[in-house]
Amino acid sequence: MSRLPAILCLGAFLVAAQVQAQPPVERLAQGVRFRTISYQEPGRVEHAEFRRFHAFLRASYPRVFDSLSVETVNDYSLLLHWPGSDSRLAPILFTAHIDVVPIEPGTEADWPHPPFAGVIADGRIHGRGTLDDKQGVLGLLEAAESLLAEGYAPRRGIVLAFGHDEEIGGDAGAAALAARMRERGWQFHWMVDEGGMIVTDNPLLPGRPVAMINVAEKGYVTLTLVATGEGGHSSRPPRISTIGRLAAALEKIESNPFPPELPGPVAAMLTGLAPHLEQPQRFIFDNLWLTGSLVAGQMSQDRLTNSFVRTTTALTMFNAGVKENVVPQRAEAKVNFRLLPGTTPEQVVQRITRLVDDPQVQVIASEWDNIPPVADHEAEGFAVIAAAATAVYPDVVVVPSLLTATTDTRHYIDLAQNQYRFHGMRISASQASSVHGTGEYIDIDSYLGSIEVARHMLREGSR
Repeated sequence: MSRLPAILCLGAFLVAAQVQAQPPVERLAQGVRFRTISYQEPGRVEHAEFRRFHAFLRASYPRVFDSLSVETVNDYSLLLHWPGSDSRLAPILFTAHIDVVPIEPGTEADWPHPPFAGVIADGRIHGRGTLDDKQGVLGLLEAAESLLAEGYAPRRGIVLAFGHDEEIGGDAGAAALAARMRERGWQFHWMVDEGGMIVTDNPLLPGRPVAMINVAEKGYVTLTLVATGEGGHSSRPPRISTIGRLAAALEKIESNPFPPELPGPVAAMLTGLAPHLEQPQRFIFDNLWLTGSLVAGQMSQDRLTNSFVRTTTALTMFNAGVKENVVPQRAEAKVNFRLLPGTTPEQVVQRITRLVDDPQVQVIASEWDNIPPVADHEAEGFAVIAAAATAVYPDVVVVPSLLTATTDTRHYIDLAQNQYRFHGMRISASQASSVHGTGEYIDIDSYLGSIEVARHMLREGSR
């Protein structure tokens, strides 16, 4: 019996050694197999999966977890601090998230491989989280692990923060991480979150990969529209039902989108692309003071570029009725808006209320605050990220850009001078549609390249 603890320790050591010996591709595939899913309903979250994922990370990256200060925040988020040799320098912050979105029921058979199997095939790693955002978490840890193995010691401190609920707003994860950073009095020189990537078939510059470093992200607000009215037996229906009233309101909203406009980050992106274009497009992008409205209108016609120039409207949920022969007294729908920089949730509510123009349809706004400001694309942080991208991909064109989704960045805006979003994946525009969709995957070469980009960012940013 006295030998049992020693045997168990040896077994644990052998398991850790086996995990550590796996190459980065195998580790990402294994990481995908943990069902760290964020659900809107808290009771559905499998918290044991998050704890198992933490144990996997500790076993996979022993140098990181032995050498850095590591803290578990709010049970499931991770905060890692790599102190710099010069405490006078403000540290830099790198963030990612360990949770993923659920699989839409009924679509499981449409995946080429089971979404949580972590299959490696055809030069790809398949599964939920390979793009959003386990590649970000593991890529940063791979980079840090390799730098530690080389004996690298940063001059400027580095903080890695991995939230566990980004997909449902980050209020329990990133918000708690940010609160802990404030308690410690940390202020960051700059930060990098998820979002930007290297797009191989950017429609604005065909034939050249474009590193789109996001200097801003869109705001987010969901409106709930509630129609109330007379219900009752379907044999005696009212002249206008609640469903009909709500459907009419939604038709008005969808038929009257926000007008296109050219926000600052998108104008900067187009200006950055101009030198690489042929005439007359070069002239058009070089003179946006004259051509901006024309360009915005043209971009709004293409689904791939429309979200860059418009506060978008998406009808996402509709709920009414309990039985086929009962007219409901209440019908409810949710409409999600992604806001261009400069547009406020209050402006959205005012516009939609005016469009609907029906006192029997109530417009209720969800709470969403702390929309990040536009970061400086001429500052040091942007230059470090750009240099990292070009070091790994010498043919890439680097431009500032706008993230048309949202991230955990909003929780950190008072902690960093500039907030950027970039994980150095190289993907096609069509592949990007698999984020939150069906058939998510990352090319092996793309993942390995993103690790190299992360190595450059960590090393050059902390010198």
